[in-house]
Amino acid sequence: MPFLHASAAHIEAYLAAYGLFAIFGLIYLESLGLPVPGESALIGASVLAIHGEFSVFSLLAVVWAAAVLGDSTGYLIGRVGGRPLLRRYGWLVRLTPERLARLKELFRRRGALIIVGARFVVLLRQLNGLVAGSMGMPWPHFVAANALGGALWAAAWTLGPYYLGGFFGLNSVLHRP
Repeated sequence: MPFLHASAAHIEAYLAAYGLFAIFGLIYLESLGLPVPGESALIGASVLAIHGEFSVFSLLAVVWAAAVLGDSTGYLIGRVGGRPLLRRYGWLVRLTPERLARLKELFRRRGALIIVGARFVVLLRQLNGLVAGSMGMPWPHFVAANALGGALWAAAWTLGPYYLGGFFGLNSVLHRP
């Protein structure tokens, strides 16, 4: 798994210098919708936790909070400005009024499942909150699904590399004196 080694080693300098603040910022920005290497940073942070740089449970809490807050910010942006933008420019990405209506109905019926499941799919994870807000998903439903999806995703990508790192050879990625 050379890409795991490369991603962990590349991001290590930033994580070592800024610690949990760096991982919070990256995960928040990725969840908000920006194309930043959140998952790669999270794997690197899990490797640092293996080596005792910080507690894996502190990392888990920070990642969960950043993911939930980032998606919630995206939801609010989508709720305020998303629908008018989609109505005006949706045709550029083939979102006709009919498709928008079907998407809104899909979010009405299965929004919570979409929010939880999209957390595990690249690109959908980044657009999750923006789309939910734009489709008018009720805030309480979004918050509950966002918190659950964020917890499952944070646990998978924090605890997975931490506990399974030896299997993938991640324990030897960072050489500490």
